[in-house]
Amino acid sequence: MTRRVVRQQLGYSKMKNEMIEAAIFDMDGLLIDSEPMWKAAESSVFTSLGVDLNEVLTAKTATMTTREVAEFWYSQSPWAGKSLEAVEDDVITEVKRQILAEGTEMPSVSNTLEFFKERRIAIGLATNSPFKLISVVFNKLGIADYFDAISSSEFEARGKPAPDVYVSAAKKLGKPVEDCLAFEDSFTGLSAAKEAGMKTVVVPCLQEFEDPRFDISDLKLRSLAEFDEDCLMRLGG
Repeated sequence: MTRRVVRQQLGYSKMKNEMIEAAIFDMDGLLIDSEPMWKAAESSVFTSLGVDLNEVLTAKTATMTTREVAEFWYSQSPWAGKSLEAVEDDVITEVKRQILAEGTEMPSVSNTLEFFKERRIAIGLATNSPFKLISVVFNKLGIADYFDAISSSEFEARGKPAPDVYVSAAKKLGKPVEDCLAFEDSFTGLSAAKEAGMKTVVVPCLQEFEDPRFDISDLKLRSLAEFDEDCLMRLGG
């Protein structure tokens, strides 16, 4: 007897709850309020190299990986004396410093992680951030023990909005992508999770909450604090 047949015999409500086998979270802007830190770090590092960071171009880099950001600004205003790798490391070091000094958990992160842990639903991370910053964030917030698998776009062929990092996270958790629920705060990340074939919950910043692009998500919330048993049941099928 297959697992899905068993689910059907157990009844609709139980079936819906069981079909979410993993919750996979983005990191920056969802678990930790680090987006302003990235912006400040990039401004400091690239300005010191003589790059003119105008707002129009800066908006384009907001969802890139750190390496992509370095490559982008080098293509706009090439500098001398430092490799792309060294510049990328300077940005990461500055973000790390700010996280350690000022990093705070986004609303209800620990409660949401505990919600899934109590239900024995696997928990994963899929982030565009460099791998070395994951442990910094986890230790700062005290949430490392909740996660069963982590994936960084640093080790993928493509970063978000490509689905690679989400597919990788699902594989590490040993779960089918269609049984995974992805939590995101950006349209780029949401697109990656949808492309991977996952169900999605998006928690945009309040200034972008009404942006119609987020309507592609299965569920849109103003805060993780709004996620509850009813949400899980609605998303299970």
